[in-house]
Amino acid sequence: MQHQTVSRDEWLEARTTLLAKEKAFTKRRDQLSADQRSLPWVRIEKEYTFDSPSGKVTLADLFNGRSQLFIKHFMMGPGQTQHCVGCSLEVDHLTGILVHLQNHDVSYVAIARAPIQEIEILRRRMGWQFPWVSSFNSDFNYDFNVSFTPEDIAKGKTYYNFREADIGMEELSGDSIFYKEEDGQIYHTYSTFGRGGEQFLGIYRFLDVMPKGRNENGPHHALGDWVRPHDMYGKGGTVEATGRFHPEGCGCTVHSNEEALA
Repeated sequence: MQHQTVSRDEWLEARTTLLAKEKAFTKRRDQLSADQRSLPWVRIEKEYTFDSPSGKVTLADLFNGRSQLFIKHFMMGPGQTQHCVGCSLEVDHLTGILVHLQNHDVSYVAIARAPIQEIEILRRRMGWQFPWVSSFNSDFNYDFNVSFTPEDIAKGKTYYNFREADIGMEELSGDSIFYKEEDGQIYHTYSTFGRGGEQFLGIYRFLDVMPKGRNENGPHHALGDWVRPHDMYGKGGTVEATGRFHPEGCGCTVHSNEEALA
């Protein structure tokens, strides 16, 4: 790996110049965060009910006595045995910070459209301890534009990341924030999708300052080039452009089609 090499004094001069840019960026980041918090809110009028391991729960129940709720829209539909490596990477970050969020008036819950029995199989396998519920019997995923009907997909008129697009798949990911007043009224305050979710991927802050950076030089030029479920590193497998991981020799339809075309 070749790079310019200079004296310590020259390095300090270059580093001081960069520091000024970093400080300016930090101030812009603070302003953007303030702008995110100052978005107008939307009153939640519909009653949403989810399936949890212990039974039915409402959106209000997910706050668990707190006033703020972070929801991870996990990309996992019914019968989907291959889960999204990006979603998995994001929720892996909760291992050390969940207790800190909960003690700072923030509840964290993942929601997927897969039935709760399928979710629990994956959650136990991965060792995740955060709450996770199913919206299988709810309109929630459709209302928040992370799940799409076959009819809409066929028409090429799906709405994702605040614009109409030809998605071509039934499930995508995202993050949404909610606030609950003391009288119980719930508001939707913020959502982000696509690369907007990178703000919750703390690992990128480490990689971005490493000499090789993100080093995403594979076929996807994204995290799918290197991220795997944390229990699958060193075990082979592939990642679709959609972000779904396939273990080596899984024999699924995707691999069968690839073999037929080879």
